[in-house]
Amino acid sequence: MLAMRLNDCHNIDDFRRLAKQRLPWPVFDYIDGAADDELTRARNTAAYADCDLVPDVLAGVEEIDTSITILGKQSALPLILSPTALQRVFHWQGERAVARAAEKFGLWCGISSLATVSIEEIAALIKSPKLFQLYVHKDQGLNRSMIERCQAAKFDCLALTVDTIVGGNRERCARSGFSSPPRFTPSSLLSYVTKPAWAMNYVFREKFALPNLDTHVREGTAEPVSIQEYFGTMLDQSMNWKTAERIRADWGGTFCLKGVMSVADARRAVDIGANAIMLSNHGGRQLDGARAPFDQLREIVDAVGGEIEIICDGGVRRGTHVLKALAAGANCASGGRLYLYALAAAGQIGVERAIGLLKDEIERGMKLMGVTRIDQLDRDRLRWR
Repeated sequence: MLAMRLNDCHNIDDFRRLAKQRLPWPVFDYIDGAADDELTRARNTAAYADCDLVPDVLAGVEEIDTSITILGKQSALPLILSPTALQRVFHWQGERAVARAAEKFGLWCGISSLATVSIEEIAALIKSPKLFQLYVHKDQGLNRSMIERCQAAKFDCLALTVDTIVGGNRERCARSGFSSPPRFTPSSLLSYVTKPAWAMNYVFREKFALPNLDTHVREGTAEPVSIQEYFGTMLDQSMNWKTAERIRADWGGTFCLKGVMSVADARRAVDIGANAIMLSNHGGRQLDGARAPFDQLREIVDAVGGEIEIICDGGVRRGTHVLKALAAGANCASGGRLYLYALAAAGQIGVERAIGLLKDEIERGMKLMGVTRIDQLDRDRLRWR
């Protein structure tokens, strides 16, 4: 079979195939894998297939507007590039590539506490809206440090991740021995050797680091550790709603809870003054058997819609998925793998191509549905099977 090229990628699944072709299998499986039987990971995307769009015609759609206000900032598309960890492991350009691509398309992007580029560098690199995903560590000094650095760097939103009290059972990573930083095990060495382009970039370019953490902890930068082990040993399992309230107060700016899935928790988020909730199951990487965000979306919208912004995160592979989420009541959609596959496949030009394809799909979908503005999308345009 002939090797794929970037120009052969016409949808997100194509980028997945190209990433698989170019990455060592432990690295690809870290991006692609999820918890246990990976049922929730599959459901995140499959949920959209259980809902049909109902288009109008003869609507005069020569001129359409895909822009929207998200968390007080203008966005050219109703889409956020979700924060994800360890991006320079996937491609040497890492978070820099994703941030530049987001700015080019006028989108929000996020970086993780476990980012491989610093808070300060991302802030200096782009002017477009950016959020920081906070993992609450047992080291309170580290938590304060990250919040203060985000304040000084003028990040636009702090997103507190609330679904990682312990690490999910990521069996693909257990089999491959994937860790941060990557370690070469007997079972995976051949995979690294047979991907020389990736190996040369990893070994000879900028040294791997987690610059938002390494001032306080060695694990993950100087000492290899699996993500499951890191979550289990380094994160604060006593975190509760009082913790969230305190962090919101310490931050003092736009505040989001990432990982809310129940009506009760959505209501509590409103009560503590959060600006947004991100309906998310961490890409199916935590609790397998959890509901898909799109499946849960209407229930959450009916409970707190209009009181707090609702971001439907995960499983997005098509522009029509974004439109379905908006029509069901979400303020916008977001995702990680939708750009990670493209980053791993081709760096910044890959991310830009992936966003461009999704942009085209959103625009085409709106025209075919007979809508010219995002606010014309509502549940009248959906039917569930």
